[in-house]
Amino acid sequence: MIEQGRCLSSYEPEPSAFDSRCLPVPLENTNQTLPNWFILLGLSTVPHLQVIGFLIFLVMYIITLAGNGLLLITVRISFALHTPMYFFLSNLSFIDICFSSTVVPILLINTLSADKSISVSGCVFQMFISLVLGAAECILLAVMAYDRFVAVCRPLHYNSIMNMRFCIILVLIPWIVGFIDACIQVPLTWRLPFCKTHHINHFICEMPPFLRLSCRDPWLNEVAMYVAAGLIVLCSFLLTLISYIFIISAILRISSSKGRHAVFSTCTSHLTVIAFYYGTIMSIYLKPPSSHSLETEKIVSLLYTVVTPMLNPIIYSIRNKDVMKCITIIIRKTSKSD
Repeated sequence: MIEQGRCLSSYEPEPSAFDSRCLPVPLENTNQTLPNWFILLGLSTVPHLQVIGFLIFLVMYIITLAGNGLLLITVRISFALHTPMYFFLSNLSFIDICFSSTVVPILLINTLSADKSISVSGCVFQMFISLVLGAAECILLAVMAYDRFVAVCRPLHYNSIMNMRFCIILVLIPWIVGFIDACIQVPLTWRLPFCKTHHINHFICEMPPFLRLSCRDPWLNEVAMYVAAGLIVLCSFLLTLISYIFIISAILRISSSKGRHAVFSTCTSHLTVIAFYYGTIMSIYLKPPSSHSLETEKIVSLLYTVVTPMLNPIIYSIRNKDVMKCITIIIRKTSKSD
């Protein structure tokens, strides 16, 4: 809590010196106050664990940028991959690069730095972008499931249904929905008075930890969060599930076991990403804040903000013969030109 301008936290010892960054700034036309800075406590305070964590997160971030970047370049320059499926996949890679770049650099800095503070504007920006990208990825996974449904269940009409104009519309919808969601959630969150503590027991500026810091009942924020999560996450998950029910039914009707295996293998990678991503998102935004510990919440957030963006290109590339073939051709051409 705040006592006479000093920041006290139940997570850290009382600061020995006055910290002017914790001085509250009055909000216009309200009786609420907002601090100049927040302190992200991060994942661990043990020095050797911080060094190990820094190295692991750095390697994961490099893999994320390299994997998704390579996938984007491969889809862009390979004419054979200019299809709706890879158009959606390249958009997923772009979202993963942005998502990881919004979270990991700050995580790396705070892991080793003694100063773990983040400005209010920086925190608002991170929360806003994370909400946009998180919602966009949820809906894009459902769009990709619909694309596979049309490819498997309506193969003769695939090109006419999944034309370029329709694909562009399907890609814009996730961004629009994510932007609208963030424009509602973020202002509601930052209208709360944060008078309990300015120390955030997390590694990113995420909504659930901030709701626990408010000295006012955040019931409206919780309702808005659950409604948004229900509409975006659950609807996307249900649409994806329905698409794959039809896909699996169509696969089971294929007489050739080799044909069944070939079709199902193209969907396995997507199902892996769906189970991992939707599961972690639901455990954060569809559970009451008191139903799980803060440490569990941080680990789950780490999975969908850091681990999933790294795994997506690995899963899609390694399990996709077309992508690997195009990557091999690009490498051979590059080596010959040198």
